[in-house]
Amino acid sequence: MHPFKRSARVASLLQREIAGFLERDLSDPRLKKITITRVQLTDDLKLARVYFSLIGTAPEKEQAMAGLTKAKGMIKRLMGERIYLRFVPELEFHFDQGLEYSQKIDDILKKIHNQDESDSEDK
Repeated sequence: MHPFKRSARVASLLQREIAGFLERDLSDPRLKKITITRVQLTDDLKLARVYFSLIGTAPEKEQAMAGLTKAKGMIKRLMGERIYLRFVPELEFHFDQGLEYSQKIDDILKKIHNQDESDSEDK
């Protein structure tokens, strides 16, 4: 028996392929700064939740989501050509806030560290 579920292996493949499509095959400028962070695939391989991150402003994130939504059909077609699956999964795009969240935590920790250093110098 395989150590990983098939859906996890296929999700990893989809993540690499979709990232490659964005880099090579799609010319929409709204998609150039996007990073595909993960793909969650249902066990029946019919629905893929594609999570992406983008360092930018809120309007840039909205434009990226609109660009992904517009390119969904092209991405599905490319997946059908390059990945051998019985069904090409439906795609749902979601903004992954994990990167922003970790950046905020890092900033807070730096402030605390700097405050501790200034407090120790005052004594």
